[in-house]
Amino acid sequence: MHNLFKSVKLALADYARYVATRNEIAQMPLDVALDLGIFRGDADKIARKAVWN
Repeated sequence: MHNLFKSVKLALADYARYVATRNEIAQMPLDVALDLGIFRGDADKIARKAVWN
């Protein structure tokens, strides 16, 4: 049972990191995004790859 709670806690932490990363990218100023070569519409894909890959 302890492992279940630990797994759920880790999954929730990963999801929180994903949401925070996605939001930061999506709300990034356009000039900064362009300088970094990032399309803000890809925020979901970029955040998912950053957290789970």
